Amino acid sequence: MFRISVLVAAAALLGACTASLERLQETEPSGSAFTQALAKEYQEFAEFEAYEMFDWADQQHFADKGLRAAAGEVVPPEELADWNLPADKIDELAAARSQLIGALNRGGRRLHPEDAAHAQAKFDCWVEQQEENHQPEDIEECQAEFEAALAKLLAALEPEPEPEPVAAPARPDPITLMVFFDFDSATLNDGARAVVELARDRLADYDDGFIRLVGHTDTAGAAAYNMELSMSRAAAVRDALSDMGVAAAAMSIDARGESEPMVETPDGVRTPQNRRVTITLN
Repeated sequence: MFRISVLVAAAALLGACTASLERLQETEPSGSAFTQALAKEYQEFAEFEAYEMFDWADQQHFADKGLRAAAGEVVPPEELADWNLPADKIDELAAARSQLIGALNRGGRRLHPEDAAHAQAKFDCWVEQQEENHQPEDIEECQAEFEAALAKLLAALEPEPEPEPVAAPARPDPITLMVFFDFDSATLNDGARAVVELARDRLADYDDGFIRLVGHTDTAGAAAYNMELSMSRAAAVRDALSDMGVAAAAMSIDARGESEPMVETPDGVRTPQNRRVTITLN
């Protein structure tokens, strides 16, 4: 009778110790594919701790984690500060946990839920065995299984995509406009001012744009006088652009006199097409 009473008492005690595990075994996991896989992983771990290691405290801890995962909660890997770990093992475990968290947060839970759950459970196994620190074979097995699981998870995750380079907007081709002048004049008429305003507006199409102004004359008059006149015409266009807000540093002026006519003529011929300033924007 005494023996029967002892067996009954032992069975009752075992039932109390494994209450969480029994609930987990009877629970159909819910939530994401990751939490469902994690619940199964923690169930297997808790069963090992209960039925093979007779470690009632740890089996209950991981059964409780399994129940939380089965309810859809994304439970994290073990916090190292919660365990009494050997001082010379903390850095190694911390580095491993950091790698694991990085893989989980990079899409491991969503893209590869079973591999992610397995890696997390094996990390927790390593932590639990390392705290006990008296079964080297079990420690090595948990660590090796974690490292293999993490390597598989990392290999399955695609590298983070490089940001696509933003193409710079295409720079417009250089354009050339022309301002024409009356005979022996460097004064801008209404038509000339309209062209200058167009040049001012088109300059906005160019990033750090620049305007090159070159003055010209026809062949009427002395060559030296025509050189001065062509420079005066270029300066008149420059001053008009400056009045319109174009910075002086964004412009250059030059003069060609009668040396580069648009229309070839004999000396001394008045030709409207040659009395001009070319405006080149680039």
